[in-house]
Amino acid sequence: MEILLLFAAAALLPALYVIVQYNGLVGLRNHIAEAWSNVDTELQRRYDLIPNLVAVVQGYAAHERDVLERVTALRDRCFANRGPVGEQARDEIRLVDALKQLLARVENYPQLKADRHFLELQRELVNTEDRIQAARRFYNGNVRDYRNKRETFPSSLVAGLFNFPPAEFFSVPPAVQEVPDVEFG
Repeated sequence: MEILLLFAAAALLPALYVIVQYNGLVGLRNHIAEAWSNVDTELQRRYDLIPNLVAVVQGYAAHERDVLERVTALRDRCFANRGPVGEQARDEIRLVDALKQLLARVENYPQLKADRHFLELQRELVNTEDRIQAARRFYNGNVRDYRNKRETFPSSLVAGLFNFPPAEFFSVPPAVQEVPDVEFG
């Protein structure tokens, strides 16, 4: 009887280990999905601000049409992109670059820089960019934890056995990591 209990325990312990590791990986994968949802929410906030920003600038700087159209087109592209994280990050980089160009050109319009609606939009944009950075850091922290669990032994055996896919960091090149400078005079 004791030998039977020993064999049962010997069979049960590895099964329990696999279950615990599997559940841990599932939990981390779900944290990543939740964190990405937070990033997506903040990006949506940016997308909602851009048409207002473009409309205000357009009223003052009608001949800056090429930059305004580029910002609008990139905003629409980012809004529609629900692909892999790396693909979305590339589109976001392009959008931030276009926004920086737009805001740099605003320097030529003192009346626009003093416009109450524009000042409110720029404050909201700075706040939104800060929130995007925070959400991105939270997402990347969850990806780090998941990747550590997925890639370290012995939990990597369970990850491989149940085909847990790799997760991508939401990274941007160093030139884009700073919040766009939208302080005017």
